Amino acid sequence: MASDSAYFFLRDLALILGTAALATVLFQRLRLPVIVGYLAAGMLVRPLIHSPETIRILAELGVVLLLFSIGLEFRLRRLVTLGPRVALAMVVEVGLMLLLGYGAARAFGWTPLASLLTAGIVAISSTMIAGGTLADIHADRRFRDIVFGVLVMEDLVAVALIAVLTTVAAGNALSGAELATMLGRLGMFLLLLVVAGMLVVPRAINAVVSLRRAETTLVAGLGVALGFAVLSYVAGYSVALGGFMAGALVAESGRHRIVAETIRPVRDLFAAVFFVAAGMLFDPAALAEGGGWAAAVVLTGVVLAGKTLGVTAGVFLAGYGTRDAIRSGMSLAQIGEFSFVIAGLAAARGSRAAGPLFAVAVAVATATAFITPLLARRADRFAAWVDRKLPHPVQTVATLYASWVELLVSPKPRPGPEARRKRLLRFLVLDAACVTAVIIATSVAYRRLPLWIGTETGGSRPARMALLAAGALVALPFAIGLVRTMHRLATSLAESALPRPAKGVDQGLAPRQSLTAILKISLVIAVGVPLTLLTLPFVPPFGVLGVVAAYLLVLAVAFWRTARNLDQHSRAGAELVVHVLSKQGHSGDTGMFEVVRGMLPGLGAIVPLEVQPGSAAAGRTLGELNLRGRTGATVVALSRGNQRDPAPTSRTRLEPGDLVAITGSESAIGLAAVLLRARDTSLPPSGTGASVLPGA
Repeated sequence: MASDSAYFFLRDLALILGTAALATVLFQRLRLPVIVGYLAAGMLVRPLIHSPETIRILAELGVVLLLFSIGLEFRLRRLVTLGPRVALAMVVEVGLMLLLGYGAARAFGWTPLASLLTAGIVAISSTMIAGGTLADIHADRRFRDIVFGVLVMEDLVAVALIAVLTTVAAGNALSGAELATMLGRLGMFLLLLVVAGMLVVPRAINAVVSLRRAETTLVAGLGVALGFAVLSYVAGYSVALGGFMAGALVAESGRHRIVAETIRPVRDLFAAVFFVAAGMLFDPAALAEGGGWAAAVVLTGVVLAGKTLGVTAGVFLAGYGTRDAIRSGMSLAQIGEFSFVIAGLAAARGSRAAGPLFAVAVAVATATAFITPLLARRADRFAAWVDRKLPHPVQTVATLYASWVELLVSPKPRPGPEARRKRLLRFLVLDAACVTAVIIATSVAYRRLPLWIGTETGGSRPARMALLAAGALVALPFAIGLVRTMHRLATSLAESALPRPAKGVDQGLAPRQSLTAILKISLVIAVGVPLTLLTLPFVPPFGVLGVVAAYLLVLAVAFWRTARNLDQHSRAGAELVVHVLSKQGHSGDTGMFEVVRGMLPGLGAIVPLEVQPGSAAAGRTLGELNLRGRTGATVVALSRGNQRDPAPTSRTRLEPGDLVAITGSESAIGLAAVLLRARDTSLPPSGTGASVLPGA
């Protein structure tokens, strides 16, 4: 009877919301992520639910509203503002996780389709968990901007992954032609949504919000979200894609904050239902099938180690310093809402790839959601430990690299070199595309050659070998061009940040060589990771990846040589700095330091500071203060009366009135100034530090 159905639905909903409310209170008291409480609530109420299918429908609505809210925080203009720095961090991290996830799943003996879904599950961090973690540790503004910048880029990749995997999960075969067609259809669909949506949605939302009626704004926002979800479903894609695109288009109206605050209660309600429903789908028995428990344990380790390493490496290469890089990595070592959506694709489509995937995803998400806050609270101490263990030449490069990136991204009115770099970038993309196309075409032809020539596989071996040789010969010129273009582009970028002198001794040679080496490594990763991912369905996993890894090893050896040269160069420069520091004294005359900066290009924005009497830094050693580990700045020289120290160590004790020369990026120097002048050693909440004027 209809009344019985309504009764059971209301009973189920009351049970879910009541249990979720209790879980929210309990987990907030325990200072644990609420999402874990929702998952636990779902596991508890699972045997008591009468109509789980109805709850799953409500969970789908939760997905739409959750992605709609994430889309509200994303702006097309913001993507341009974030620029290539955060994009590089995302490429390094997501690319590494896709490779690790796919490789781990294949090692379990899973099918290519299940492995592809697993790669998507472990690749994307949780915006909800990361946001809660940053709030718990009272993260500074600069750090929040870095983390949420990476998350925004990840959201874009997640939307594309969901759209592609939605189609892939319907079958078990992967082919290059189908993948190309799928991506083309996706691109056309997104283009139509953006063009048509930009003409209608922002104007409509502005008109609705101008009425100043909350209920009208709520209904309109929900209508847009659900309408785009329906369009996405009809087009054959996930409703999550439609929800995200609706949020992004509403954000272009400039009224996204009002809409977000208005729909927040409804979003939180259905998001709770979504996570409780995810917990309901967790089946411990499913983990016992096909080595599910072992897979959950291994993938938890992959997420914790891989994301920490990938985000740290990506954020560092983006020029944000060692401390912020490690903090970012340890704050994003989890999976969440997008992973559940991806894991649910196989089950929703009835694919054989479903198996224990959802149970594994819930287990990994729960474990990482518990562990991430613990990691984030210990990130500063771990960053300090890592800094102490780094070899001194690497410490020198790590300190100066952020200042080089600041020089690199600063606007320069030099149209000639800029045009040359754009031309090199076009050649880079073209060479990479040609290499990828040749590899895929050769692989497809290698597999189909016996059918084409009408022979058995064994009989076609000579023809296959000839085909591989021909493919290698065709790809070789493009591969050589790719390597040469990366070298020229890295050199051009390094000379843009640290120009060669018109005449005289080139004092910036050692810093420029180190910067060139790091830029080469960054370019190889930025090109090699996508190239490996694109060719992964066609060649053995360690084919292209092995070549990229071997080249990175060669570049690492070259980097170590340049780092040692830079370390010797910086030590020689410190002799000049300490001499000028002692001459300047406490006069506040900064003229000589301006000359020093011109004589030592590439050694950072060297700034003299005085240790203030009564400050918490006075009487402590540099090791106890952990200046470099906490701020990214380094003390390169110290002057105390008639004493000069051009190479302070961790055992060097600071005394009131000491003059120290600090180098690093501008933000790092600002933080160092706070630590040397404040009466406690805590950093300011903004995390950006005060602006520092040279002089005591």
